Amino acid sequence: MSNHAHLLEAVTLAQAGDWDAAHNIAQDYSDSTANWIHAVLHKVEGDTWNSKYWYAKTGGRQYEDYADDIERELEALRQLLAFGLK
Repeated sequence: MSNHAHLLEAVTLAQAGDWDAAHNIAQDYSDSTANWIHAVLHKVEGDTWNSKYWYAKTGGRQYEDYADDIERELEALRQLLAFGLK
C-alpha cells in the first residue's frame, strides 16, 4: 500500500471515530501530510501542546487554520490525499 493510500485510510478511520487506528498509521510516516493527520488527532484529544508540535512539522499549516472544525479539516486532508498532493 502506498503512503498516500495508507494515509487516506488513516483519514477514513479518523472520520469514523477510530482515533487510535488512525494515529497508529499517521505515526508510521514523517511527511508533512502524515504530520498534519497526527496534529489533527492530537487536537481531537484536546492535547493542544502536542497538536501544535505536529502542526509545526506540516510545512506551514497552523493549529488555528480550521479552528475547531475537525470534520472540515479531515475532509481537506481527504481531498489532498485523493488528488495525490502533499
